[in-house]
Order: sequence, then structure tokens, then C-alpha cells
Amino acid sequence: MDTRISGKTRLLGVFGTPIKHSGSPIMYNFCFDYYGIDCAYLAFDTDASQVKDSLAAMRRLNMRGANVTMPCKQEVCRNMDKLSDAARFVGAVNTIVNDNGVLTGHITDGMGVVLDLKDHNVSIVDKDIVLFGAGGAATAIMVQCALDGAKSITVFNRSKEGLDHVAGIGQKMMDDGVKCKLEFHSLSDTDLMHDKIRECDILINGTCVGMAPALDGQSLVTDMSVFHEDMVVYDVIYHPLVTKLMADAVANGCKEENVIGGKGMLLWQGAGAFKLYTGLDMPAQELKEFLAKREEEGFEPPVDVAENVPY
Repeated sequence: MDTRISGKTRLLGVFGTPIKHSGSPIMYNFCFDYYGIDCAYLAFDTDASQVKDSLAAMRRLNMRGANVTMPCKQEVCRNMDKLSDAARFVGAVNTIVNDNGVLTGHITDGMGVVLDLKDHNVSIVDKDIVLFGAGGAATAIMVQCALDGAKSITVFNRSKEGLDHVAGIGQKMMDDGVKCKLEFHSLSDTDLMHDKIRECDILINGTCVGMAPALDGQSLVTDMSVFHEDMVVYDVIYHPLVTKLMADAVANGCKEENVIGGKGMLLWQGAGAFKLYTGLDMPAQELKEFLAKREEEGFEPPVDVAENVPY
């Protein structure tokens, strides 16, 4: 019997569908147990049409908070009492905090990348960043890096519609006083793209190019001369653990310790939410060891695929 559960236990959860695959309950309940916090975390199958009822239940049951996955992120955003700056710019919420019935929406997807880079001793402050993609994950990364002090972010995307969308968000940030320089270009302009990569400090792939099985073995970078030893390369993809982009970067001059896959993003975006719920730092190293031991024992890794792939 779990001795943490009592008459005062506060409930948290994750809303979305499908949800049975979610690794969030394993992750958060381990952290609550680590600190001896009287909370429990469950998964709730919820579609967008059920969001308003679910938020009413959060208030009625005095739930401390909830994570949000697809297809509910935008609908939740439209029904919050308050929004963080990042959630307001992105237009999506993946974390809800309940303070005495006042629901505040946050987005920690971009925070996951910033914190994972920090865990690898890489700061984004005053850095020039090139970012591939304009979907949900890439947009959250762009917004968080801009808010956290990046010097410039140059976004390359395939579709004009996606570029126009993130450019609109970029304009809102600039109108709001965010100082980061933002540029938006088509991936079809490969000469400009490769020139920008040569000049950047950090290259981030926020697309699904390179993801197994359909796009495994592919990369948006075709000119190997752009890589250099001072560059950091970050790929949000975590399956495979080493993408073609990452392998090419290491083979062409980037330091192996500065070429980072997306598995850590899963943990660190959860760490961002845990801090919002509790005010405490997630016990990241202990959690990594716990999850690694589970995998050694034959358990599937707790990957929230619907939450974390670029969408």
C-alpha cells in the first residue's frame, strides 16, 4: 500500500487521447514518492470536446494541476483563467496549475529543450540559433529560446503557411518587447540555410525529418562543410537515439558532447511542469536511474509519444 495516499492527497493527471501509453504517471509519481509529497498522478482519457468539463472537474476536486497532450492543447489554452507568456504566444498549453480555483496555463515543450541544453552545459543566452520547423514543438522552442535570452533565431520551414504562422507569433513577441532578432525563411533556399548554419552557435531540428521508421536516415542538412567544432547540434527526435543529422555532425567536426538527441527533452519538459506544481526541482538524476533500471528489467520506456513528437 502506498503510504503517501491519505485523506489529504491532492490529485494531478494528464488529459488527452489516446492516453494509455503515457509515461507521465510513472515519472511524476516517482518524484512525489522521492520527496514524500502527498500527491497522486493519473491518466485521464479526454478529447477536445470534454475539455470544459475536465477543467470544471479540476476546480471541483481541487486538483493541483494537469498535463495536457493532443488533441487538447489548443482548446485548453482557450479556456484558461491566466496564461504564461510562452503559452500566450504559442497558443497552446501542456501544463495547468490550479491555485485556489484559478487555472493558469503553461507550455513547457520549449523549456524542455532549454533545460536539456543546460544539462549539457550549453546556454542559449546571447546565442545565434538556427531552427528547423514551424510546427507545435518548433514553435514552442522558438518562443522559449527568445524569452530566455537568445540573441537571434532564424527559422527555416518547408510550407509558407507554417512560416507565416510562426512569423505572426514572432511579430507579437517583438510588439511585446522581446529583444531576440527573428528571421523566417523557406527550406528551399538551401544556400541561405547553409550560410546561416555556418554562422550559428546552435542548430536545432524541430521537425520529424530523421524519425524512424518513415523518415529514418534523412536529414535537412546536405552540405557537410557547415559543421564545425564550436557548433551545438540538437535534434528533438529520440527514435532513433542517433539521427542522421547527429551522425553527420559528429563525423564532420562537431564535438560529440555537443551533439544532443531529444530523449532528454522528455524528462526536462516534465521537470519544468514539476517545478510549477511543487516549487521543487525534479530529482532528474535519480529519475534517469529509475527509468534506466525499469528498461533493464524489460519494461517499455515511458515515452509520451503523442506529447512530444513534432506536431
